[in-house]
Amino acid sequence: MTSRIPRDSRLRLVRPRPLAAAPAAIEQRRVRRPAPRPPEGTPAPAELAGMARSVLAAAARVARWADRALGPGGDSATADGKATLSDATARRAAEALGLTVDQVRADWDTARLAGLIEVHGDSARPGWRLRAWDRDDSAVLRGWVALCDAWSLACPEPEDHEPAAVAEVVTAMPQVLSFLQLSAGPVPVPQLLDLLEQRVTELRTERCEVDYGPRPDAPDIPAVAPEPRPAPAADAPLQPLLDWALRALASVGALTYGEGQATLTPLGSWAVWVKLEQICVAAQSPAGNIEQGAEDMLRGCARLRPAAARAEYRAWLAARPVGSAVTELIAAARGEDALLRGLAFEALRVVGGPAEPEVRAALDEPALRPYALLWLAEHDGMDPEDAHEVLTREEATWLWVDTAAAVADHGEAPLLLRHLETAVQPTVPALLDEVRAVGHPRTVQVLVALAAAHPDPAFAKAVRRAAFQVHKGG
Repeated sequence: MTSRIPRDSRLRLVRPRPLAAAPAAIEQRRVRRPAPRPPEGTPAPAELAGMARSVLAAAARVARWADRALGPGGDSATADGKATLSDATARRAAEALGLTVDQVRADWDTARLAGLIEVHGDSARPGWRLRAWDRDDSAVLRGWVALCDAWSLACPEPEDHEPAAVAEVVTAMPQVLSFLQLSAGPVPVPQLLDLLEQRVTELRTERCEVDYGPRPDAPDIPAVAPEPRPAPAADAPLQPLLDWALRALASVGALTYGEGQATLTPLGSWAVWVKLEQICVAAQSPAGNIEQGAEDMLRGCARLRPAAARAEYRAWLAARPVGSAVTELIAAARGEDALLRGLAFEALRVVGGPAEPEVRAALDEPALRPYALLWLAEHDGMDPEDAHEVLTREEATWLWVDTAAAVADHGEAPLLLRHLETAVQPTVPALLDEVRAVGHPRTVQVLVALAAAHPDPAFAKAVRRAAFQVHKGG
């Protein structure tokens, strides 16, 4: 009997694509929610964008100068690889724009926070928002929201205050802003201070997990006094920190502050409404994703369409500090479920720049490296269709197997067959050889699933033989 296995079976290949097919294969219908309307009196988006352009005019001016003067082949923009403008570049900009060096540095920092300038290592390049600045109102508003989210970086924090107290105030300010938005007018600072103190007290109470008080029903055991825990933050006065927070928010255009009272600007009121609306959308989702940890949130988003999933990611991120959210997503990506790995990096794309340090650190982990390389390539401006070019042949094969594992676990047979067409290898024998060599822990399961799904008996037999050899250590 002669073998029916072709010696050089050609695969019909298409350009490799990021992990996106597995979630799409198991979509579920979602009840459409009517588009929410902002509160009465909120200016139209075009008018809000005009306000944002006005707030960011100085930053956009410095960003455009940097685009012209520090383009390809120009001088390095930063001095230390940490987005700090070098002295020589700051002086050049000040002379060209008729500003002081301090003004240039302040506008540079604002442009960086708003995404008008993106710094990578010791070089800077214009952000995509700068390219769309004059024609895309939504890009302008997203840039201003990014600056508003980073308000605590826009104004130096007061000296001689415990970092824990500063962190508590930053965590508590969304509630203060929500109160200002509901008030729809000036609010006296003492009233805001009372609200801030209440919220900070709640945060401190939530952190207290051990009750050191006496228990009537406790056995008669010699008491050992617990070591006193330092609580400098608990005694820190909050008035100076509230003053700092309000001044910082005023500096980014979110509110006006003076004469003992604060009032949200139309931009600030709209931004608070957007954040609350995102939280409400997530809270009303079938899985209640906003209350979940990263892994459960990603599982809840797996059945959603890509646009709906991105909205869920944004809402989930809006409800927690960015740093801890990124850490949770990276931890979820380290798990055994390949689908969650791909979705975690999709959520990290929504995070954007603040996720870069942890994504770059993930390059040292073999399981995360291909995803991290693609994320960084796209973050650096490479077209997503071409981002796979940054992967080595081995990394691309590892990612192909990982994606196939996600499809095998969560998708259907036709989807797995379509995924076969995305392999970078030109022939079946080459694909099987490289898949076996890459050492992915799910190789056997992927090959068995592929053999079961493929309609060609000869192909299925070759794949099953490769799976058996991997299983036996060959």
